[in-house]
Amino acid sequence: MEDSCDFIQWLGADMSIKILICVDNPADLVRATAVSTSWRQFAITNDIFKHLCIRMFPEVSRVSHVIEVNDRIKPIRNRSCLESEHIVYAHVARGFTSFIRKDCISEAIAASSTDNYPQESIHHTLEPGDRVDQRPSYWSSKGEVDPMIPETLVYKLTASLCVITEINIQPFQGAGCCAFQFGFPIYSAKAVRFRLGHWKPGYEFEKNMKDEPSPLLRSISENVVWTYTSPLFPMAQESCMQKFKLPQPALCIGGYLQIELLGRVKKQEMDEKYYICVSHVQVVGQPLSPAFDVDIIGPSGKCALKYYPNAECCGSHVKSRGEASSSPSRFCSFTASIRGLEKMIFSPSRFRFR
Repeated sequence: MEDSCDFIQWLGADMSIKILICVDNPADLVRATAVSTSWRQFAITNDIFKHLCIRMFPEVSRVSHVIEVNDRIKPIRNRSCLESEHIVYAHVARGFTSFIRKDCISEAIAASSTDNYPQESIHHTLEPGDRVDQRPSYWSSKGEVDPMIPETLVYKLTASLCVITEINIQPFQGAGCCAFQFGFPIYSAKAVRFRLGHWKPGYEFEKNMKDEPSPLLRSISENVVWTYTSPLFPMAQESCMQKFKLPQPALCIGGYLQIELLGRVKKQEMDEKYYICVSHVQVVGQPLSPAFDVDIIGPSGKCALKYYPNAECCGSHVKSRGEASSSPSRFCSFTASIRGLEKMIFSPSRFRFR
């Protein structure tokens, strides 16, 4: 085919960019870049895959640069900075679209208050159901006279780069100072809201500081940057797993989740105070590990995106709670697929113009 038939040359750079950045499927964009060396170079020079990732998740615009991490076993081929970014963003786009639903909570960090620690700790919300080993399993706030006083729960996710689609919460029935009360009241919140974010660069919290609002909650309010805030969702006064699906999948850069429980519904007869009690929390999404990680590098929230091209999925992947036994093999298939994409990107000869 003659070069004059190359639509990039015929339409010009500006119009060609507008066309290519409208492609939604990363696989289609990979095929386009494999048509010829000139098409591939055009995509590299104009950050086509980066534009795709930013369109899918605007939070990607906070990435200042990408780093390919060499494991010193299989050397990374020599390539330019633009070429390296092209490969990494192609894999990121593939990760965004190759979705495997998992529970993305790694650990419970802190609650704004706890009524009876450790019997009613936030850590009990990691267990599915409302009973473990014949004992009630739930978190309970302290009682308040004012029903409008909110509560917050903070969790660490399984990876510092996660795509979150929904967050599920089950209020606990019959909780408070006594595990079972007359009428089995349900101490739900009136509404719930979610925030995703990261610690400020260079800050580390003491891992043995749990649950108590001072000083850990003060540290969180001062040192965590929340980059995503969900809409307000009404919560039903029902003791069942309530699903709160985000309007659009959200990208968490940093790996921390805050649940805001707003408004109190039920007053405990024993002390005439309002409580909020939760038996289980589940975060549904896709962690992009072990192939990707991020480092927050500045007060503005800019970050470095790390890519581990030789990450061994079966050795590095941490199985999350509730993950199906077949998930590791599915993750291996995902890793193999993005490596196949890289071979395709580096071999623009199948449909080469002549």
